[in-house]
Amino acid sequence: MKKSYSKKIFVALLIVAMMISSMAGVFVYGEAADITTITILHTNDIHGRVDEGTFDGMGFGKIATLVNQHREQYPNVLLLDGGDTVHGLPIATMVEGQSIIEIMNAIGYDAMVAGNHDFNYGQERLVELNEIADFPILAANVIKEDGELLLPSHMIQEVDGIKIGIFGLATPETIFKSHPKGVVGLTFEDTVEAAKRMVAELENQVDIIIAVGHLGIDEETFDTSKRVVENVKGIDLFVDGHSHTVLENGLLVEDTLIVSAGEYGQYLGVVQLTIENGILVDLEASLISKEEVEELEEDEGVMAVINGIKEQQSQILSDVVGTTTVPLVGEREVVRVEESNLGNLITDVFLEATGADVALTNGGGIRTSIEAGEITRGNIIAVFPFGNSIEVKKVTGAIIKEALEHGTDAYPEAKGGFPHVAGMTFTIDVNRPIGDRVVDIKVNGEALEIEKEYTLATNDFLAAGGDGYTMLIEPPTIRVLMAMDEALVDYIRAREVIEPKVEGRITATELVVEEEKEEVVEQPVIKEPIVEEPIEVIEPKTTIYIVQPGDWLSRIAIRYGTTWEELQEMNDIKNANLIFPGQKLVVPVQ
Repeated sequence: MKKSYSKKIFVALLIVAMMISSMAGVFVYGEAADITTITILHTNDIHGRVDEGTFDGMGFGKIATLVNQHREQYPNVLLLDGGDTVHGLPIATMVEGQSIIEIMNAIGYDAMVAGNHDFNYGQERLVELNEIADFPILAANVIKEDGELLLPSHMIQEVDGIKIGIFGLATPETIFKSHPKGVVGLTFEDTVEAAKRMVAELENQVDIIIAVGHLGIDEETFDTSKRVVENVKGIDLFVDGHSHTVLENGLLVEDTLIVSAGEYGQYLGVVQLTIENGILVDLEASLISKEEVEELEEDEGVMAVINGIKEQQSQILSDVVGTTTVPLVGEREVVRVEESNLGNLITDVFLEATGADVALTNGGGIRTSIEAGEITRGNIIAVFPFGNSIEVKKVTGAIIKEALEHGTDAYPEAKGGFPHVAGMTFTIDVNRPIGDRVVDIKVNGEALEIEKEYTLATNDFLAAGGDGYTMLIEPPTIRVLMAMDEALVDYIRAREVIEPKVEGRITATELVVEEEKEEVVEQPVIKEPIVEEPIEVIEPKTTIYIVQPGDWLSRIAIRYGTTWEELQEMNDIKNANLIFPGQKLVVPVQ
């Protein structure tokens, strides 16, 4: 366990009481302080990673073992989650999150906050998952059209006589960082205002206030946990998620300690709260890493739940649909910044399934790669964990150009909205201004016509304006087809063996950096008088010649009846074209 960080709170009331007692001339030995310790364990951004993996976390089996160890060692333990938990991998998406809730029930979570990706199955499904869970999924700032909250705002838990108020804050970025159709009619209240309202409601009911938020601390994000605690007094602890931040010993902002445990279960967060006579006097935050528990046994009961779920899903997931002779590249470092063979394959599938003129999908919707060899349905679901369907829109050439400009505006930086295409090609000219740097757009080999109407096949996430593709909302939808994973299964089954390539559908120019030119001031050339030096005889057959302005080695050679090659060799000259006025050369005697 990492070294801990302490936050000390000055207990003014106790000092005042002692001063009053002393002034009265009476010194009373008080009873021993009433000290209570409460342990808060926390996770965030699991994204369906239930198993231990090389690039994933320790898995729910080991998390459960650690939780049980703490429950045995400490009398008062609460387990919280910072959201983005019920979505991400096939084990979660095949049953729209129910599997993850069942595992969390088995571990004994006490509360979680709704993350943006927890809305991916739609708001109605999230409400259903809240009913399946043995714990509340909290969101104090998500309001329905009728003015009611979508989910519970808070809970009050009494632990060893200490009342703890826990409320949830969902990121307003959910509006564009989850499927837009899943949040239709919802309002995400400003997180600061919601937090102020919750603190005002709880402060007279509880001893400790904890916020569980899916906000993060990324600088480019407006609604961060830091912004909340900088503007809202009274929150003792903020359990955070969304930015996948690793805070080894927490981050103290104002009087609030913010904690976050990275991603995928790579850490289990631990916060020890010390309460003395009903007043919080100390918080110590630390993380237990995956590496620290390498030899730890997985909890048998939780693993039985996980294996039971896998057994139910295995027959479907293991179905082999075809073979690829090459790796299908879907790593985020590639698909969010450049063309990939998997992006090309997906958009080719869109065209075949729809007969559209062009296709476009977002790199952020491609979640993993597939190794060369057999392709299973499970592999395909891992690539498309969001359950999106294919949608065809009627758009103008101007809309296509606007979409490409939007998707590439961060290039060469990575962006989830980076476009992968079929039926068209384009070039990103990085030397042109953002918003007008996509050039040489061709549709089926012909130049794009701005006024012409085309049919565009895309995913329903982008068609609804996701990833900022708002220009695709208004154009009419012609039809909605099958889920993306089903279309890809059909495409591969029909061919049995595939070998997609990077074909140059997307190209980019090199950035031209103009160097600042220094102004050169020409200085007058002062010619030194030529001073004839007496010829020094080195040996009877050679003499010394002083090079004059305008001399060339060949000219001197002619004068002395030799060749420039001989002069070069005699004088050990590296470059026959480079001699200087005043230079002494050995030349043959005439």
